[in-house]
Amino acid sequence: MTTQLSVLINADAEQVWLMLREPAKLAQWHGWDMDGLDAEIQQVYHANVSESADHLRLNLEMGDFFTLQPRPDGTLLTLTRGVATGEWAKYNEDITSGWTMFIQQLKFALERHPKTARRTIYVDGTSSAHTNLWDALGIDTGWLPDPGEPYELTLNTGASLSGKVWYRSESQVGLTVANYAQHGDGLLILAQQKPLEGLREHPGAQIIASTYGLGAAAFDAIGTQWDAFMETHFPDE
Repeated sequence: MTTQLSVLINADAEQVWLMLREPAKLAQWHGWDMDGLDAEIQQVYHANVSESADHLRLNLEMGDFFTLQPRPDGTLLTLTRGVATGEWAKYNEDITSGWTMFIQQLKFALERHPKTARRTIYVDGTSSAHTNLWDALGIDTGWLPDPGEPYELTLNTGASLSGKVWYRSESQVGLTVANYAQHGDGLLILAQQKPLEGLREHPGAQIIASTYGLGAAAFDAIGTQWDAFMETHFPDE
């Protein structure tokens, strides 16, 4: 059974296509800042791939492919996941979760910061105490507004966040954050992870903060906050 992930992006298909093909643009939404990001981008998007002549379909390895559908209000980008087999099958849910985060970051980068380089903070961990991410943060996801609506939150960390809900799913919340960018806003993605045999014994959490134009002190303060949160609530590797 295949899985499809779609986002409607307020940009024309040519702009979306460039985000899928140019390494510098890919680095503004795929993954997060890390050693080896350039090599990963090369492997995923340029090794063993094929593209349609009309630049509306990009075939990746393992049967995954992107399609672009021009619409009056933008471009519908859809990632269709191939059917994972063998060793990859047990990681399929995590891979799909990762792609969900990535295509939301693509939409955000293109709509909000098409010309501004991002800097990311990424933290993850697991909890032998089976901590729930939303409880640890002090977020009642059932009371969050719908995507596109404004929110204000004070987390259990003491941090105050405001902006708009970017997207929501069963295991993820994306929030725009006003103080994560010098101009406009940044994007905070919070993701819960289930235990996964052979990968992690306990429930996990991932946090990606995409920031834009912040000074060193402001950027480091956000990183320190999320490092401390993870060490307190999800300290296990």
